[in-house]
Amino acid sequence: MATSEADVARLIRVRRIVDIATLEARIGERSRRSLFRDLKNLGYLTSFTHAGRYYTLPDIPQFDADGLWFHEEVGFSRLGTLKETVGHLVPEAPAGKTHGELRALLRVRVQNTLHDLHRRRAIGRRVVEGLHEFVYVSSDPTASARQIARREQSLQGGLPAGRQAVAPLPSAQTVIAILVEALRAERMLVSPEEVSRRLSARGMPVGAEEVERVFAHYDLLGGKKNDTPLSTRSQP
Repeated sequence: MATSEADVARLIRVRRIVDIATLEARIGERSRRSLFRDLKNLGYLTSFTHAGRYYTLPDIPQFDADGLWFHEEVGFSRLGTLKETVGHLVPEAPAGKTHGELRALLRVRVQNTLHDLHRRRAIGRRVVEGLHEFVYVSSDPTASARQIARREQSLQGGLPAGRQAVAPLPSAQTVIAILVEALRAERMLVSPEEVSRRLSARGMPVGAEEVERVFAHYDLLGGKKNDTPLSTRSQP
């Protein structure tokens, strides 16, 4: 192993994880390109949190049953990126996964990732009575039907299907504001993120997760601006 690679490996083993700024500060007069070459030769892993800014070596993580490992708040996945991880966890979950459950498990917001995977039909999503969040499921109809049946059975039996309790809807005033803003533009449904941004800009801070719970409650299954006419949706 070249001296630079040995230095990089030694530093990572001491710190467990590093970012490129730390490598540049600690490994002498090495260019960023050279450091990335060293990392590549070592077979590095990239964090799925913190925009992939942190690196570790393959034999350092002790992955749990979900294929996850955290060093403090920095997460690494056996599957690789956040999108790859979510794309694996959702179909494999016996009762599917809600955004809240995934956020608690992965310690990061995954709403944009879920929307992207759903838009590409890599995963499905369903509304389950009594739950104020979408349940994300396998894209395979047979597998998703089993997941939803398991979720409904868990809810009916009073047993949690995931790690996070069902969150209530926001106040009536907030629900009305969300619905008005969501359907403001040409009676076409806009995304939860866009509704959240617009309301926050008007001095009414509402998180995208709250908006999504309202969408789920009223069976507003669109997710992107101008993709779902109101006439095809359930009215509140």
